[in-house]
Amino acid sequence: GGGGREAGYYEVERVETGWTSWIVPMFVVANVAVFIATMFVNNCPGHAKPFGKCVAGLLRRFSFQPLRENPLFGPSSATLQKLGALEWNKVVHGHQGWRLVTCIWLHAGVIHLLANMLSLIFIGIRLEQQFGFVRIGIIYLLSGFGGSVLSSLFIRNSISVGASGALFGLLGAMLSELITNWTIYTNKAAALFSLLVIVLINLAVGILPHVDNFAHIGGFLAGFLLGFILLLRPQFGWMERHNLPPESRVSSKHKAYQYILWVTAMILLIAGLAVGLVMLFRGVNGNDRCHWCHYLSCVPTSRWQCGN
Repeated sequence: GGGGREAGYYEVERVETGWTSWIVPMFVVANVAVFIATMFVNNCPGHAKPFGKCVAGLLRRFSFQPLRENPLFGPSSATLQKLGALEWNKVVHGHQGWRLVTCIWLHAGVIHLLANMLSLIFIGIRLEQQFGFVRIGIIYLLSGFGGSVLSSLFIRNSISVGASGALFGLLGAMLSELITNWTIYTNKAAALFSLLVIVLINLAVGILPHVDNFAHIGGFLAGFLLGFILLLRPQFGWMERHNLPPESRVSSKHKAYQYILWVTAMILLIAGLAVGLVMLFRGVNGNDRCHWCHYLSCVPTSRWQCGN
């Protein structure tokens, strides 16, 4: 059949199941609630202030740390640490592996929270409407975890927090979904372009201190692999097979390359997480294996240092 006929068919075939999105809004509410609780615990006015006055004093107990200490309008490092930020020493030597999960729900400041939540609403709701809450929930949580694992392999002397790993997992999954379902996409360029824009904006935020690009990268890789596993759509002609003459029917639900990508991604995901976790708990330092990688996460400027 000619391309024109296929395109016509395609429109008939692609009926989105149209799930209602509820888990992504729940994730947003949870992140905001945790941030408010973090600021309550932080209690800037109640502590000594070597860096200057609290910001937005009208908020009293909820006011922010001085900007020289935290440029993102948020709590102190000590507060984040207390509430479950990712910290290598505590994970490996303190046997607090739960920090690999709790850090996903904490944010370094209002700017950080807003950037993440707007992106999450923008990307997540559409994905959940297309694929349902189970698959998107799994990608969100596993990508956040994958981001934490990569992050703690590279960052030892500072803490890290944020839903960015989980968010980048959704972006990674969008990319692999585009690849594995490429033959049924009509507007390929637009889909790719909007994806790249969001990725670049978030990576720019990621070179700020306290925001962790290793989590972005780890989350992106985990989500990218999970997209091949969870988000493949039936190949063109599968839905319509009963209405087609026998000779033009497709025999399998997916194309061969979709199955190959599925298996490859599954192997890489399991191997990657296993190797990452083994290296982490054996105390391997990723920086010994890669000497320039630390620039991926924090670029020093006169306003802040990266070392601490």
